[in-house]
Amino acid sequence: MGWKITTLIVLVAVATGLILSGVLNTPPEPLEFQDNYWGRGAKPTSLPKDHDKIQQISINIPDATLVDLNDRLKNVRLFEALEDVEFQYGTRVDYMKDVITYWRDTYDWRKQEAYLNTLPHYKTNIEGIDLHFIHAKPKLKPGQSAKPILIVHGWPGSVFEFYKMIPMLVDPTSHGGSEDDVFEVIAPSIPGYGFSEIPHKKGFDEIAAAQMFHKLMERLGFEKFYVQGGDWGSMITRNMAVLKPSVIKGLHTNMPNVEMGGAYVFYMMLGSVAPSLAGLTEEDYKRVYPVSRQLLFTLQESGYFHLQASKPDTVGFALNDSPVGLAAYILEKFSTWTNPANRDLADGGLEKYYTKDELLTSVMMYWVTGTIPSSMRFYKETFAGNALVTIGHPVTVPSGVAAFPYELSHVPESWCPWGYANLVHYTTMSTGGHFPAFEQPALLAEDIRAFARKVEALDTPKEKTPQ
Repeated sequence: MGWKITTLIVLVAVATGLILSGVLNTPPEPLEFQDNYWGRGAKPTSLPKDHDKIQQISINIPDATLVDLNDRLKNVRLFEALEDVEFQYGTRVDYMKDVITYWRDTYDWRKQEAYLNTLPHYKTNIEGIDLHFIHAKPKLKPGQSAKPILIVHGWPGSVFEFYKMIPMLVDPTSHGGSEDDVFEVIAPSIPGYGFSEIPHKKGFDEIAAAQMFHKLMERLGFEKFYVQGGDWGSMITRNMAVLKPSVIKGLHTNMPNVEMGGAYVFYMMLGSVAPSLAGLTEEDYKRVYPVSRQLLFTLQESGYFHLQASKPDTVGFALNDSPVGLAAYILEKFSTWTNPANRDLADGGLEKYYTKDELLTSVMMYWVTGTIPSSMRFYKETFAGNALVTIGHPVTVPSGVAAFPYELSHVPESWCPWGYANLVHYTTMSTGGHFPAFEQPALLAEDIRAFARKVEALDTPKEKTPQ
């Protein structure tokens, strides 16, 4: 009788493990390229001869846009602040007064525009809309080659957050790297963000963006390339690796996405009492627990998420009409997502990491293009469809993770294989938050280089040891 009970316990344990691990779950449908068209009206029956033309452009905002902005800054209507409050209620009123004064009287968009134009900008029409991208090529010596890499931003970011990091990748010898570390960088603006055209039809989500970026890289002539991203960029590049893994040399992310199913609850419970059995290091434990802290942070900081995933156009009217409202909305995210402790500082800790010019240029990328409503729609489209189901697809290409301590959530190295089956690189960073390319560009650039070295070494034939 005893052996029967033991057998039953073993069978129940195995069944429970299978259920928790997701092995018995129905796998998501494979991703396939779709016949998408995001332009106005009906899809044309034939394409013009120059449909695949790539045109170099310069950023040049009309004077009228800047005059209108200045008028709005002069006529801003503020409100009375609470006493003894810093950034706990959102962007602090007194800090915004300082930002408004600087923006109106000192900030020079034309100077920032000239800085933007120090990198080459292009547009090309894909699936009915104009896609904007930066294409930074290195100066190569005879016999030297560069590794192509596509880097993708998120919200409320833009390609501007890559400006300090791109030179480190393109010219590594001037920034602590070697000649073997040189990259050729392509940085597109997600459609509906910055200088890319707004999709005119419903449904443009992270899968659609992944497909469009594959078409961009094919049009540029790249047969294999690296991808890197955080925030939405992490999801888009992940889908690129799932859609067409044969062309992805390697995937690097600073915001890994894994789907553990019921096993997540199991490992969280196990890790709370026996961290090592759950594969957690001491640093992992500090970042993951107590769970109540993470839950409270999520409740306090995810209101924007629900709003943008449900009725983005409603708040879009307000933010697209008020530059001060837009700045307050975006700067608060740069404050808290860089480090949650910034909520207790009078300036939100913003100018510890960024200059006022950098912060305002980040805001201007949305203001001068009128893209804050369309950028927020990306949340609605992703959650209205099946885009998130793709997290269940394991990434099979060589993958690397840079885990920054103040990222919105932490995924331990031992849990990453649930989503990245070929994890070859993982770095536990000592500092940095959600915007590492903007805040800690040198750290992120070096980690990308280190990851690429490992991937290149995997492809290098090993010499046979003489017998």
